[in-house]
Amino acid sequence: MTAYDVVVIGLGAMGSAAVLHLARRGQRVLGLERFAPGHEHGSSHGATRMIRLGYFEHPSYVPLLRRTYALWRELETAAAERILHITGIAEMGPPGGVLVSGTLAAARLHGLPHTVLGAAELMQRFPAFRLPADYVGVLQPDGGFLRVEPALRAHLTQARAAGAELRLGETVRAIEPRAGGVRIVTDRQQVDAGAAIVAAGAWVKKLLPDLPAPLRVTRQVMAWFAPRDAALFAADRFPVFLLESPLGMHYGFPVDDVGVKFAKHYHADQAVDPDAPGQGVSAADEALIRPALEQYLPQANGPMLDAKTCLYTMTPDGDFIIDRPDSQIIVASPCSGHGFKFAPVVGEIVADLATAGATAHDISRFRLGRFNRAS
Repeated sequence: MTAYDVVVIGLGAMGSAAVLHLARRGQRVLGLERFAPGHEHGSSHGATRMIRLGYFEHPSYVPLLRRTYALWRELETAAAERILHITGIAEMGPPGGVLVSGTLAAARLHGLPHTVLGAAELMQRFPAFRLPADYVGVLQPDGGFLRVEPALRAHLTQARAAGAELRLGETVRAIEPRAGGVRIVTDRQQVDAGAAIVAAGAWVKKLLPDLPAPLRVTRQVMAWFAPRDAALFAADRFPVFLLESPLGMHYGFPVDDVGVKFAKHYHADQAVDPDAPGQGVSAADEALIRPALEQYLPQANGPMLDAKTCLYTMTPDGDFIIDRPDSQIIVASPCSGHGFKFAPVVGEIVADLATAGATAHDISRFRLGRFNRAS
């Protein structure tokens, strides 16, 4: 039985960043992953994830975003691989909608560069869109996307180089707080550590059934479609985008090696067991995505070329969980379908908590106590 300073459970986006930050601080850190990095059972796969600086969810995320942009660029330099791609972002919808009004509130509060255009100007600049005349869009130059698999690979490669021990294909069965530390029971052995960081995504509640948070795991679908004119969707002339409409909240990316990625945020909001999420992508899944594509992005409304499922771990308020349910256990659950972009700064935050007991980052919004207050 080997003792570590910190054990990180789950090596997806958050866990991979956490082991890197801990290893760089000289911690004896062990990372445990049930599957393999980039596996398709959870939330850290699917080629790309959006990154944006103005944040419609709440302005308090913006300082964390500024830091996460800097950390992504540092990771790119260390890995000598491009991960962050800046295309700009268009966030479009009715002027009084959640998306446009929330993005403008964040941009104005934090002095972020942005431009507001009407529907006609948006369609002139980006001819692939078809928008109602009363819609507006907030354009931000800092938006773009992250390459998922290279991001995970870079975090884990750099973590190993800094001295982290990583074990793949090992399943955690129990997390047992003990005097002055924690014991991790896996399907192979028992491991003692000073602290554990649980970054297990959809499996957080299975590992910590007494966690005082009402989490729901939901099944999502992301799909790639054949564009009628690929040039319209090239990354140098087409941005990542969010679109709010009566059909829901949809998002998309410039064309990649497969096609134009397009999906409905929250999809069917279908709660699932992460160990039995359902098989594949069905015709009903495509039918849920297709109407918005046909109406608002008709030039991308070709055959569906590929599709993947992933999992959102939802809190009732849509905010993250970064907190200690126990003095030796830290939960990192960013979360609710908008967390990937924050991985480097979340890794930094949980490393702070594990090594110093506190962080300079404002994480008051992410505390577990809010659920007690809500009840």
